[in-house]
Formats: sequence, structure tokens, C-alpha cells
Amino acid sequence: MYPHITVEEHPTHEDISFLENRIIEYNYAAVGASDGRGLAAFVHDERGEIIAGISGYTWAGMAELEFLWVHDQLRGQGIGAQLLAEVEDEARRRGCTLCIVSSYSFQAPGFYQKNGYQVVGSMTGCPPGHTSYWMRKDLAPLTPD
Repeated sequence: MYPHITVEEHPTHEDISFLENRIIEYNYAAVGASDGRGLAAFVHDERGEIIAGISGYTWAGMAELEFLWVHDQLRGQGIGAQLLAEVEDEARRRGCTLCIVSSYSFQAPGFYQKNGYQVVGSMTGCPPGHTSYWMRKDLAPLTPD
């Protein structure tokens, strides 16, 4: 007998965290590295509201960036590049030598390329009419001040 499968449009944060934690445990065991840590930086306005931010994680000598967002009114002012540089520097401090990110063609692949990322793979028609890109940047070690 097969287990009962339910498809959910709005799973709870707890259920998603459960899945993420099982995959993280598996990955740690498979790679032999359990040094995963969250990585994020934010810009707040005078009321404390987030107006820009970046998040991802570091693990096993690499950093993966998952989300980068800058409020519409602040785009084009270098804030995204500053956030990116900050998390790259933190990743270096943690011993990372590689940073990876994915971006759709309607998002910011040009931004990442301008900041030293190279396209290492792509899939056209994903989503329809667009392209999904996978990118990487080798992180040179931080130099002492």
C-alpha cells in the first residue's frame, strides 16, 4: 500500500522547514561538511523598513545567493552592488572560494556579469519566452588591511 499524497498550494513554513532540514542533513552527510550558515545583508529606511536586501547561505567553501531585491525607487544607485560586495566579503571571511547564483533573463543576469559572475549554464524557454541562467564567481581571498 502506498502512502496518501496530498498536494498543497500553501504549505506551512514548518513543513517547508522540515523538508529543507532533511535535505540539508543529507547534503552534509554526502559531502562531509556541516558548516552551513545563513548569509544576509539588508538596507533599512529611517522607519526600520527593509528597502533592499540579499540572502543566501555559505557551506562547504561556497556561497549561494538566493534572493537580491532593491526597492524600485532605489534601483540603479549602486545599492545592489554594495549588498553583493558585502556578502561576498563575508563569504570570503568564512573561507569561501566560490559564489553561485541563478537569475532569469528578466531579472538581473547583466548585473551579476557586470559584478564578475560568469554564465556556466542556461535553459531557454524557462519560463516560456525567457531564459534561466546559472552563474558563478571565483572569490579571491581577502587581503589583510
